Amino acid sequence: MMINLSRSDINERKALWVIVSREKLVVRANDASLPNAHFEELSFLHSYAEDVHELPPLNGSAETEAPVYVVDLGSEFFEDPGWERVPLRQLLFTQQNIAFSVLGRAWQYIHFMRTHKFCGQCGAEMERVNWEMAMQCHRCKHRAYPRVSPCIIVAIHNGEKILLAKGVRHKEANMYSTLAGFVESGESLEEAAHREIFEEVGVRLKNLRYFNSQPWPFPHSLMVGFIAEYDGGEIRCQENEIDDAQWFDVDALPKIPPSVSIAGQLIAETVSLIKDK
Repeated sequence: MMINLSRSDINERKALWVIVSREKLVVRANDASLPNAHFEELSFLHSYAEDVHELPPLNGSAETEAPVYVVDLGSEFFEDPGWERVPLRQLLFTQQNIAFSVLGRAWQYIHFMRTHKFCGQCGAEMERVNWEMAMQCHRCKHRAYPRVSPCIIVAIHNGEKILLAKGVRHKEANMYSTLAGFVESGESLEEAAHREIFEEVGVRLKNLRYFNSQPWPFPHSLMVGFIAEYDGGEIRCQENEIDDAQWFDVDALPKIPPSVSIAGQLIAETVSLIKDK
């Protein structure tokens, strides 16, 4: 749920601001961090006072010292001296202490409200529910909640080596990572892990065990991490999905995701397991 605010509430407190313009976030020029300011300092937001909401902390515990205010500028063209628009990924990887608990959640809520303006059941206009994060149709009473898409992500090891792949989308960045894929309807997490890995690289798994999970706002995934052992098969990259996949020695890893991501954490844990043998 996001809390509606009065203008007096907004003016009273200094806050962290998650300001979304089109598909990017607004920050001070040359400062890749969330603005920490009073509303009066953000002159370009003054016409959006009624659209400012407060993002409550998870489980009632404070995630930041300052309150977090969220405002969506929509598709309006934004250009103001001293400010710039940056990609979400840039802030996720620089503001690691609050990235996933605050930034990711705010981004997903805005995406939800943008994509649920009209009812998927009857086509009428939807309205925000005040007491929970939901949108409800005034005509047929259909209620929608933010979408969460479960996605498995697996680190695979074989002896002294770890299997890493470079996705087609990461070809230019030349980054190798663990393998991942969405869970299909009627499928368990474990079934999805075995299916996705075999589809993407032709490898079978054994001793699959849960590692950890992480919300991932691209746009609304829940990454469920596993570590598994190799159980046969030759690497065969899935066309249009995987550009390259290889077994890497843990002392000679390629460019990999940062530790703020569950992929980076899975790789670090697998490397540790191999070295502790």
